[in-house]
Amino acid sequence: MAGSLTLAIRTAQSGLLTNQAALNATANNIANVNSVGYSRKIVNMEQRVVESAGAGVQISEVTRRIDENLLKSLRLEKSTLNALDVQENYYARLQELFGAPGDNTSLAHLVGQFEAAIESLADAPGKTLEQSELVRRANEMALKLQSMSITIQELRLQADQSIGTAVTEINVLTSKIADLNDKIISSETVGRDVTDLRDQRDQSLDRMAELIDIVYFSRSDGDIVVFSSGGRTLIDNTAVTMTHSAAGTIAATTTHAEGDLAGLFVGVQIAGNDITNELRGGQIEGLIDLRDNILTDLQSQLDEMAAELRDVFNQIHNRGVPFPGMQSMTGTRIFVDSSTQTIDLDPTSSADDVTISLFDSSGDQQATTTLNTIMQVAYGAGDSAAKVSYAAWTVDEVAAHIQGWLQANGAATATASVNSSGKFAITLNNSSLNLVFRDETATTAGSTHQDAAIGFDSDGDGDVDETVSGFSYFLGINDFFVDNLSENIYESNQLASSFGASAATLTFEDSTGALGNVSITAGTNLTGIATAINNATIGVTAAVIPDGAGFRLRISHSTGGNMTVTHDVGGGNTLLTELGMHKADVNVSGTIAVRNDILVAPGNVTRGSMQWNANLAAAGEYFMSVSDDTQIKNLATTFAAVNAFDAAGNIASLSHTFDEYAAAIVAHNATKAESNRTNIEIQQLLTESLQFKSDTERGVNLDEEMSNLILFEQAYSAAARVIATIQSMFDALERSV
Repeated sequence: MAGSLTLAIRTAQSGLLTNQAALNATANNIANVNSVGYSRKIVNMEQRVVESAGAGVQISEVTRRIDENLLKSLRLEKSTLNALDVQENYYARLQELFGAPGDNTSLAHLVGQFEAAIESLADAPGKTLEQSELVRRANEMALKLQSMSITIQELRLQADQSIGTAVTEINVLTSKIADLNDKIISSETVGRDVTDLRDQRDQSLDRMAELIDIVYFSRSDGDIVVFSSGGRTLIDNTAVTMTHSAAGTIAATTTHAEGDLAGLFVGVQIAGNDITNELRGGQIEGLIDLRDNILTDLQSQLDEMAAELRDVFNQIHNRGVPFPGMQSMTGTRIFVDSSTQTIDLDPTSSADDVTISLFDSSGDQQATTTLNTIMQVAYGAGDSAAKVSYAAWTVDEVAAHIQGWLQANGAATATASVNSSGKFAITLNNSSLNLVFRDETATTAGSTHQDAAIGFDSDGDGDVDETVSGFSYFLGINDFFVDNLSENIYESNQLASSFGASAATLTFEDSTGALGNVSITAGTNLTGIATAINNATIGVTAAVIPDGAGFRLRISHSTGGNMTVTHDVGGGNTLLTELGMHKADVNVSGTIAVRNDILVAPGNVTRGSMQWNANLAAAGEYFMSVSDDTQIKNLATTFAAVNAFDAAGNIASLSHTFDEYAAAIVAHNATKAESNRTNIEIQQLLTESLQFKSDTERGVNLDEEMSNLILFEQAYSAAARVIATIQSMFDALERSV
């Protein structure tokens, strides 16, 4: 009988211990009813059998009530939500900066005020107040563009640094998950409860999914393997280190595509391990999208606006001068080698010429000639020697002949040369004389005032590489807006990924001479062109830069020197034309400014131009008039008219007035911000719905727990009663012995 009683007490004891464990699990569930990430623990019991006979009860396993498939879906949606949500604060900053289209501080409003100031000056060209108002409004607009550009780059820097912070957190999470994997495997091996460890691991996975889009699977031993959505291993037995070196500064020319910004590396830092362009969700993907697409697209739009403003305004401003002319002028075009680069005054055989005149302080003509005329005069040897009429003259030769004529006509110490910065500079060194240029359709005095066609051979090979309308505009000697950008970067227009090149040979030169040639075969895409240039290792680098719905080919001088990019025009090459290759306008919005002497003295604004009067003197003379409004009226008319803007960012090529284009930029930003906000709301609803389902599934239900508490308490009490009864039987047995 003692053996039977012993078996009975052990059976009852198993019930006592098992229900005690169940009560402990229930108590833990109740205690963690409000704990984030806690999943309800369920104690699963099974009959204990010893040698084919029932021997009580035992815990088969402690499990979590959780839907793994639902969790995977939730984490996927959280990744999408966080990619959108992290951008919200950035859009808010941009909205504050750009303003609404109707705001007084918006770019569109400032452009409108500038246009109004031009019209006011056109009505009263000689009034100081109107001159000052135009310059003030121009400066406000330029400062606004600068401020917007600076803020965009600051936001890009913040995004890049936030990527670095997120990567640091990911490394902490992957190490923690790998450590929990080890603990779970070792604990399960010896039969310990690992549900709480699994909860901790799930919390780390939840946070990781917010930072980066992940996929994962579990092994039979309880280990989990984590990948990025692009298939890169993040955790497999051990954690793989992710690295990103955040930038200290970022400029408009700083891009990941060109290697200026560090990649997001998984494992060894080699190009093949860079997952920057592979991410599809999570905060990091949202930040990368901001840094490399959203903000750069806005920069591109501002640069297009600023570049068109600069070019259109400057071309007309160069057609005239302030009354009664200018005593010094420095161009903005940079000549890489003025001794070999040539100017062809008549590339289209139209007999264009440039009248050069000197006036006194009253606007009366003191001397006049034409460029073609003086180029045939010998003012000395070398560059100053007589040249052939309408030939290709080097820039140095043109400067030497202008200087020779000035010195021979009252400005004895005048200088004209290409300065150390590569810019064409003229100084009269005579306070009683003023210099004016006027393009005409012929050499004859008083010919029609019209921009002369200037053919420029930038590589000295005898072919015209560029044709510009206007001699003064070509040199940039009376620009209103300046940007002080170097000519060390060239880029194409925005092109589709399907672009295919025509066969061509590209030639690169800088101030040291020819850098080298690169042959491009027909059908080569943008990436192939960039690869061919980079493989040539001639001191220039090329990259394909995303821009809106397309891409740009960007070519940079490796050491920042000024350079030229040409193709074999004589050989029929058309590639650069197809690409729309030009001196890059990247960051022009961040540097555009009113020329300093105009800012200081608004009277230097061009209002009129050199005029011809056939009734003056014996055969007519040129003159300057303080009340001449010819060019300021042209500016007012042109500025109010539609202008062709190239595709930039996500704004397609279109014809708009300047204030309309500025409004389009503001509206585009507002639309993007609103779209992001709407997507967040939609994604938030979906995520919250899945979160609710998940919480309902794995969360603690107090009613259920209280019911289980009573059940386990009764079972525990019953087992205790059995033990007490058996104990009494043992006592009776002892008394009877």
